[in-house]
Amino acid sequence: MFPGMNQKQMKMAMKKMGVQQVDLEASQVIIKTPEFDLIFDQPAVSKINMMGQETYQIVGQPEKHGKDTSPDISEEDIKTVMDQASCDEETAKIAIAEAEGDLAEAILKLQ
Repeated sequence: MFPGMNQKQMKMAMKKMGVQQVDLEASQVIIKTPEFDLIFDQPAVSKINMMGQETYQIVGQPEKHGKDTSPDISEEDIKTVMDQASCDEETAKIAIAEAEGDLAEAILKLQ
């Protein structure tokens, strides 16, 4: 944080400023966003309390994982759409996926 200051000096300075730091043992930290997840394996995690405000510091190399946004489509859902819209299985699957899993919307689009 401060170049040239050793660890003991740093802790003493932080204590004088009312900053408390606790290192946490963590095997994994996951940060979820709407578009992707950041996964830190074996990170160094510190909890810092400054004047009642807690913050967390994560040090490590994250892996970025995209999110699968396709809905889970069950066989029952496919059969329901096929029966209601009088269509084949592949057409029903496509309609459900396009409707993001909403069966009523998928059926209406096919009629």
